[in-house]
Amino acid sequence: MNTLTKAEEQVMQILWDEKEGFVKDLLQQFPEPKPAYNTVSTIIRILEKKGFVDHRSFGKSHQYYPLLSREQYRNERFSGLMKDYFNNSMKQVLSHFGSSGSLSMKEADEIIKIMEELKQNQGSNE
Repeated sequence: MNTLTKAEEQVMQILWDEKEGFVKDLLQQFPEPKPAYNTVSTIIRILEKKGFVDHRSFGKSHQYYPLLSREQYRNERFSGLMKDYFNNSMKQVLSHFGSSGSLSMKEADEIIKIMEELKQNQGSNE
C-alpha cells in the first residue's frame, strides 16, 4: 500500500470525516490559513492516482469520495510499522511506549485490563 504524505493525509482526514465532497467543500474544512484551491485539487488528483479516492462526475465538476476507510489505512500503516520497526512484536511495541515515557500509568492499567479481557474471551472460546 502507498503511504500518504502529510498534505495527502490532511485531505484524506477531511474526506473521511465528510464522506464525500467537491474540492470547494473540502477546502472549507481546512484550518486557516487555507491552502489554495488548486493545491487541494492537485492533491485530490494524486490521491485518485494512488487509489485512495474516486469521483462522480457532475458535468465539469467532480465529487470525490474515499475508496479506503480510515480504519483500513490505519491498520495497514500500523502493520507496516510493526513489521518494519518492531519485528511484528506487540511486546516490543508496548515496551517501546513504556520505556519512552509516552505511556501513562493509567493507560498501562487500561491496557492490562484490555489484555485480561482478551485472555478471558480467548479462554472461553477454546
